[in-house]
Amino acid sequence: MREEIIPVDPDVLVGAVAKLKVQGWRLVTLSCTEIDATSVDILYHFDKGLELKHLRLAAAKTSPVPSISSVYFAALLVENEIQDHFGLTFDGLIVDYKGTLYLEEEALKTPYCRFSLRPTEKSQAPSTVQAETAADPTVPAPDKPGAGMPEGAAKEANS
Repeated sequence: MREEIIPVDPDVLVGAVAKLKVQGWRLVTLSCTEIDATSVDILYHFDKGLELKHLRLAAAKTSPVPSISSVYFAALLVENEIQDHFGLTFDGLIVDYKGTLYLEEEALKTPYCRFSLRPTEKSQAPSTVQAETAADPTVPAPDKPGAGMPEGAAKEANS
């Protein structure tokens, strides 16, 4: 199996992807890696006849990345996932969940970024549900064996 990694710039990305599609390359997936507080690398993975070809795009977190969903419709899922997990935005995304494909609107942090782009609120008081749960001795702590199990099942598991 051979593979090739080709660096691309944002202004030629969609054209390069369209060329690969015309040549018979199949989009496998995209992967994203945070490089530092301001940038990420996005790898576009393609397959044809047991060969792999990857386009590598170095992108700034604050600039929109061109979407390839107009060329490969299925890319919309991975691009929306990258928006959720890394806080990027894709320009021209066919169906844009705006960061809520996997995450709830209330999510304040992008989970796969060490350096979050979304502002976090200052410390808040715990909710009344959390306070009541913490004070209730019948609710098992999540780090204890049998946590969340019915009482009889927890005893059997511990014996």
